[in-house]
Amino acid sequence: MTADGTATTDAPQAAPGIEELEAQERRLVLPRFTHDDAWELGCLLVETARERQAPVAVDIHRAGQQLFHAALPGSTPDNDAWIARKRRVVERYGSSSYLVGARCRAKGTTFEESSRLDPDRYAAHGGSFPIRVEGAGVIGAVTVSGLPQLEDHRMVVEALERFLARRR
Repeated sequence: MTADGTATTDAPQAAPGIEELEAQERRLVLPRFTHDDAWELGCLLVETARERQAPVAVDIHRAGQQLFHAALPGSTPDNDAWIARKRRVVERYGSSSYLVGARCRAKGTTFEESSRLDPDRYAAHGGSFPIRVEGAGVIGAVTVSGLPQLEDHRMVVEALERFLARRR
């Protein structure tokens, strides 16, 4: 279904496996990440979301500082809470929130059971991705909330791929 409720003929894509998710993280390493880069990446995500009429909130944090935030029509304060919970997973584990959850599922458990972290503060649901800089490692996170978790994840990955392609 599309956002307006009409049926689509596109078959849903299969969820990526752990190897593919890990490959995304190895591939999406930035040469640098400045305040201006955060603005450009955030605007790219907002533009993508508007094109798709996606009711999302977008957030970019670096070293504990919020550098970008936008809430599009249809998003709610709950999306901001989800952003914070997913971002904390990236900050703690250094991997995307979707990958952390997938690793738990692959072991036959849930993130909540295996991490024993407060679920009101941490959520291993897709949509938050590490901002990894060459020579520095993970310095922050870019997060989208408002769609099903795999779609949130894919939107962030797509934006990072486009952003990185502009740098090459």
